[in-house]
Amino acid sequence: MVAGRGVTRIVTSPRARTRETAAAVAAALELPVLIDAALDEVDFGAFTGRPFALLEADANWQRWNAERDTARCPGGETMGEAVARAVGFVAVCGEGVTLCVSHCDVIRGVVAHYLGLPLERIFSLGCDPGSVTTLALHGEGAVVVALNERSG
Repeated sequence: MVAGRGVTRIVTSPRARTRETAAAVAAALELPVLIDAALDEVDFGAFTGRPFALLEADANWQRWNAERDTARCPGGETMGEAVARAVGFVAVCGEGVTLCVSHCDVIRGVVAHYLGLPLERIFSLGCDPGSVTTLALHGEGAVVVALNERSG
């Protein structure tokens, strides 16, 4: 799906699932893969590994989902912090076309940032696994060129 887009650099989150995706694309494009923690998943702290069924009754989980920008995952980070680190990375990607392989909430958060949407609205943005979202950076802002493109 990214062939023919002029990708000059591939950067991925350190998570195994994103590294595997990046490696497959990198092999096809004959590019190396760089790893950057700025693209990592939200640090879910105490929520990590807990089934959603158990989290539903947790007041901290309910607050985190209702107040994505400011509520902190116990022992983790706020959505705002995760998005800020990813936006900071995206903003300095420089010349060329950088393929960033990240996670749905982080991708949605970056798009919401550039669209001026509050983070509580991220679920109104589609982001399927393996989809491609394209931003064209212009100074301090960006244009959302494509959202949630899927092959096939």
